[in-house]
Amino acid sequence: MSWQTILAIGSGGFIGAVLRVYMNGLVSHRVPHILPFGTLSVNLIGSFIMGLLIAYFMHTTLFSVHAKSFLTSGILGGFTTYSAFAIESFLLLEGGHILLALANISLNAFGTIFMAGGGFYLVKYFLK
Repeated sequence: MSWQTILAIGSGGFIGAVLRVYMNGLVSHRVPHILPFGTLSVNLIGSFIMGLLIAYFMHTTLFSVHAKSFLTSGILGGFTTYSAFAIESFLLLEGGHILLALANISLNAFGTIFMAGGGFYLVKYFLK
């Protein structure tokens, strides 16, 4: 991996991490804490945008490898919060909230896959 790619991913990761904390806080302050909806929202939105970008990248040569790395591994890698999802799910389980933990795990696992596919097929639909 070139130093340019590493720099692109690292700088994108910084931006994504800052956006994640902002979005997570915004949602968490506005939505009751039955489930960690801040984490869920960034995972769903990040997955949707990942689907959009990957589908778009398959139809264009406008973006360099460095730009693609900046946007996907960098910004979206820093934005989505799998480690936060993992510890929040564990803490729900540890606290005896089995149904909430299962709901959180299911919504994150299946919701993010659904959103990634939705973004992917939305771009495919508009670019055909």
